[in-house]
Amino acid sequence: MKEFSALPKAESGRLIDFAKCEVRPGFLPDTYILIVTGMKPFANMQVDLMPLIYIRQPDYWEIEVVGCLRGIGLPVLMPYTVSLPLDGVRGIYGVEIVGATRRKRLDIPPVTTKDDMSETFSDYAIAQK
Repeated sequence: MKEFSALPKAESGRLIDFAKCEVRPGFLPDTYILIVTGMKPFANMQVDLMPLIYIRQPDYWEIEVVGCLRGIGLPVLMPYTVSLPLDGVRGIYGVEIVGATRRKRLDIPPVTTKDDMSETFSDYAIAQK
């Protein structure tokens, strides 16, 4: 981790603002997807969701909204929508989305146990009969 922190920071990427963020359930039990939308300041800007690195699970896992430019920027406001599966990047209570000028915390239900999962699958199997 120290080696990573010591590396120089990139100049081509910046935090950018977001307009809306939400967590939706995934296709499988206990999976969730983060969806973030907003306006990017350059038509050719690539927007990504970048989870921070932690040694221990935090209360809220910070996820940065980062815009990167390759080449010359085309300064036109354009809408963007990005998503990120939250497998392995969930805090104890949820996630915190970090933009250029604001942050937003989103709660996520706690991870279910094996007993909860087997009950869910048995309920599903009964419903299929």
